[in-house]
Amino acid sequence: MIGYTMVGTRDLKRAINFYDPLFKEIGIDKVWRDEQVAAWGDAQDPTAPRFFTGYPFNEMQATVGNGAMTAFRISDPSKIDRIHKIAMSNGGSNEGEPAFRPQYHDTFYVTYVRDPDGNKLAFFCYADRPHLKDTKTSQE
Repeated sequence: MIGYTMVGTRDLKRAINFYDPLFKEIGIDKVWRDEQVAAWGDAQDPTAPRFFTGYPFNEMQATVGNGAMTAFRISDPSKIDRIHKIAMSNGGSNEGEPAFRPQYHDTFYVTYVRDPDGNKLAFFCYADRPHLKDTKTSQE
């Protein structure tokens, strides 16, 4: 259903420095970069969904969409914990510590972060609870 997602940036180099280590952890390749935009996806499949960040086409300053969020499905909670730490160490801001959110589903484990431009991202999985962190609730 989704072909690609695009989020704006005010500083492409800073955005790439934020997204490169996150996508490396997930196993997603950088597939394009020029002076205006960078993209990550499956390098072997140009028809697979891609994630872009770049300068707005109309040359105006990038702004964050209120209520907009991109969510990435991840294989397991420990990887989500690592992704959260990577995001925080590369200029991201915390919008919700990695935790179960039973208000969405009993096995829904997620972290919410913002990139340096303020774009909101979620990294989630569905996981068995017994061997993981205690349930935390949040306002996300």
